[in-house]
Amino acid sequence: MRCLGDFFSSSIGRKISVAAAGLLLCCFLITHLAGNLLLLAGEGTFNHYAEVLEANPLLPAAEIGLALIFLLHIMVSLKLKYENRRARPVPYVVQKGKGGRSWGSRAMLVSGLLLLAFLVIHVKTFRFTEHRESLYRHVFDAFQNKVYTLFYVAAMIGLGLHLSHGFQSALRTFGVGHSRAMSAIKRTGLILSAAIAAGFALLPLWFGFMAGGAR
Repeated sequence: MRCLGDFFSSSIGRKISVAAAGLLLCCFLITHLAGNLLLLAGEGTFNHYAEVLEANPLLPAAEIGLALIFLLHIMVSLKLKYENRRARPVPYVVQKGKGGRSWGSRAMLVSGLLLLAFLVIHVKTFRFTEHRESLYRHVFDAFQNKVYTLFYVAAMIGLGLHLSHGFQSALRTFGVGHSRAMSAIKRTGLILSAAIAAGFALLPLWFGFMAGGAR
């Protein structure tokens, strides 16, 4: 146990824990998106999905586990960022590196903080707010607020940027990103992050602007 504790208190151990948590969260996002897209199938289909999910006795344990993974990813990422800043208080005048830094890598801290703010608001809106009508109607009504809808879309752009760098960074941490595979991993990360972000952004845009008159 002490060896394990020493490993995860080391820099490489923390990087591995951030990478593992990030990949688990990516898997969650894919399954969550698949469920959310059932909104496009209509009220009955989505409400049935929500009822089955709510009736699952493992849901509370899954939510607690997911919250712990989120906290681990956020707290350890911030600690690593702080340690990197402390180790190099003065940034390089010229940033070097093969291919340069991507928008995703430059925006990791900002996009992460944006997603944290979004997560708090999103959970409050859809998990801890009572709704008398069906969950489908609750989602529909929430997206009639154009400010919330635009914030949701902005957060999904942040999510796309975050994933575009985070996916390949996590695989590099596990030693997957060697020369030949790196270009394929980058392409996969870009396609995956764009698909997830676009899928989530589609829903508020559809209900907020395109289906606004359908009740």
